[in-house]
Amino acid sequence: MKYSRVYEESLLSAVSDVKGLDKIKGSTVMVTGATGLIGSAVADLLAAAGRSEDDRQQEAGAVRVLAACRDEEKFRERFGGLGNNRKIEFVYYDAQETVELATVPDYVIHCAGNSHPESFRKEPAETLVGSITGLDNLFKFARKNKRIKRILYVSSSEVYGSRKGSELYKEDDYCYLDFLNSRACYPSGKRAAETLCSCYIEEYGIDAVVVRPGHVYGPTQTASDSRAASQFFRDVMQGKDIVMKSSGMQLRSYCHVLDCASAILTVLLEGACGEAYNISNPDSVVTIRDMAECIAGCAGRRVIFQEAGEAEKKGFNFMSCSALDAGKLLKLGWKGRYPMRDGVQNTLDCLKSNKKQKENLQNHIVV
Repeated sequence: MKYSRVYEESLLSAVSDVKGLDKIKGSTVMVTGATGLIGSAVADLLAAAGRSEDDRQQEAGAVRVLAACRDEEKFRERFGGLGNNRKIEFVYYDAQETVELATVPDYVIHCAGNSHPESFRKEPAETLVGSITGLDNLFKFARKNKRIKRILYVSSSEVYGSRKGSELYKEDDYCYLDFLNSRACYPSGKRAAETLCSCYIEEYGIDAVVVRPGHVYGPTQTASDSRAASQFFRDVMQGKDIVMKSSGMQLRSYCHVLDCASAILTVLLEGACGEAYNISNPDSVVTIRDMAECIAGCAGRRVIFQEAGEAEKKGFNFMSCSALDAGKLLKLGWKGRYPMRDGVQNTLDCLKSNKKQKENLQNHIVV
């Protein structure tokens, strides 16, 4: 990814939305799943912190970011646009393997794991098992390395299960989940992983905190991401109309990825040990259809409807409403920057700018 001016400016603006950032000046933070939608934005935001300060302050206060992932080539493709900025470093990490690192971080943000519908459909067993073993391996590493001050686990709004109506979910709402359906691999794995956090806190005194994002979108989406919003953006960027495979009346908490990243860092630094926090922008609780129409409208395209195939339906979210109450997060002092339309426009601007910059580089044009 080549870092466009639009994305760089968005990052620097988002830094000011993180509460308690001074607490990690000079620290080392490991981000697992660092080439994914959320993990890469978190890594970018950590690296951007302090860029507006003078050179000496930057050197003293810079956060060292360990981007933990399996594929070094994918890491270079994603973070190659940093130029001379060396605050994001590759470290090998496989969720299924014992964690061994030459550098022990002060904080761990665990974003790794299958997180989109195609993986739930094709790899339900790996999705479920990976949710638990990946986190367990990190906790075992933390037990051996007391330098680690806190582990933040990125869970999901899907842990709440399904209920009737459109009431916003608070952190202590738990509803029905059909755990004999293989699609439950994702929410069941997330539920078990959250319980594992509580177990390690109780038994070993490890400091851990949980965040539950809603439906995240933004310019850091990957080419393989099969989530609906990512597909919508991919369609319009290719000059196509948006194709919806349902009525789109399901109510969702949409959140721009930089809002999500700033919320994650705020909880890392200000949240209470053992607590869970919803991540939702109150100004972006809309239906899937609303989101599709907003993206289409901003891009000058249409929304058309098609019947989903049986294979596609197996990846669908169970929840007709997964809108989240963000009150607990807001009490930490966090506030979202991007209402739906602003977030959609920013995403399109970043994607277009990144695409143009990539084309210019391929044509050896300096801009």
